[in-house]
Amino acid sequence: MSSSLQHSGAFVILGAAGGIGSAIARSLAADGASLVLAGRTLDRLSPLAGELNATAEQVEASDFSAVEALLAAARERHGRVAGVVNAVGSILLKPAHLTTEADLAETLRLNLQTAFAAVRAAGRVMTDGGSVLLFSSAASEAGLPNHEAIAAAKGAVAGLVRSAAATYAPRKLRVNALAPGLVATPLAARITGNPASLAASVAMHPVGRIGAPEDLVAPARWLLDPASDWVTGQVIPVDGGMARLRTPAR
Repeated sequence: MSSSLQHSGAFVILGAAGGIGSAIARSLAADGASLVLAGRTLDRLSPLAGELNATAEQVEASDFSAVEALLAAARERHGRVAGVVNAVGSILLKPAHLTTEADLAETLRLNLQTAFAAVRAAGRVMTDGGSVLLFSSAASEAGLPNHEAIAAAKGAVAGLVRSAAATYAPRKLRVNALAPGLVATPLAARITGNPASLAASVAMHPVGRIGAPEDLVAPARWLLDPASDWVTGQVIPVDGGMARLRTPAR
């Protein structure tokens, strides 16, 4: 890890117990970064925090006041919050006509509202700049069947990134997102655990495989690093070519 990242302040990771959140946390911790790991429950979060010598906080990531309080406490404890990662999300695979109002509301809460809460809290607490990292999805760009709700939510995250980046650029608070394809995490187990679904998913990725959480670590670290302070308002595909490339049928 660059010294600028290691000594820049604390990094708050929402959804830290998930596949991608925990991979990013382990990478940052390996080089001595100060971490505040947040999640809805402490059952998986506390062991991870113990492993990484980090602080664990039980927080509902869609609660605006709770997320703001989390960042404020991190600033009080560590002097500064250098970065916030929102790794909270969900996967809903249903066509629009089978999606209920409750399905849509929950998809928006877990994907868009949590992202907005992170940006809002950063705007209030990170008054001396830093980096906000969100997650969009290749599904919001590629036009995949049965992805209407998640594509809408993640597409809204992309819009949030660009507007918030413009708002906070004068304060040196950067806002970016990664847009992965399918990643082998516990969240995706229903897909990856079914051989037919897995094969279909692999075929959608031109590189010939789905992602691993570690595939998101290097680009996440780069966006969190103060050395990347000329990068803001970007939604960067990390998706094995899924959203942009078309290859001949195998």
